[in-house]
Amino acid sequence: MDTPTPLREPTFLILTALAGEPMHGYRIISEVAAMSGGRVSLRPGTLYGALDRLVDAGLVEVDREEVVDGRLRRHYRLTRDGDATLTAETERLRQNVAAATARLRHRVRGTGTVDGLAGGLA
Repeated sequence: MDTPTPLREPTFLILTALAGEPMHGYRIISEVAAMSGGRVSLRPGTLYGALDRLVDAGLVEVDREEVVDGRLRRHYRLTRDGDATLTAETERLRQNVAAATARLRHRVRGTGTVDGLAGGLA
């Protein structure tokens, strides 16, 4: 059975941003930064390279183009394959979190902490 390769976090977040509605590049950059709490900060060159790869893979496609202030603004959207890939990756991550959470619960000591860390695991 072929197991899909796990998505890198930036790719996962780009697909997640596009799951809601079509977006142009700078809005995707903003959404990814917001979703990651600022941990993932995409530069335009990095984003557009990733979008080109996602388009080539059939996970994302151009929704529409418009000219704003004399510059072309391209909006991207998730394809059905992109939606299926994001759904599968989300389930894979959910299973990993459930396994880790179950293991960590067994390590909880009477103090309500895990190895000295306060609760709030998932």
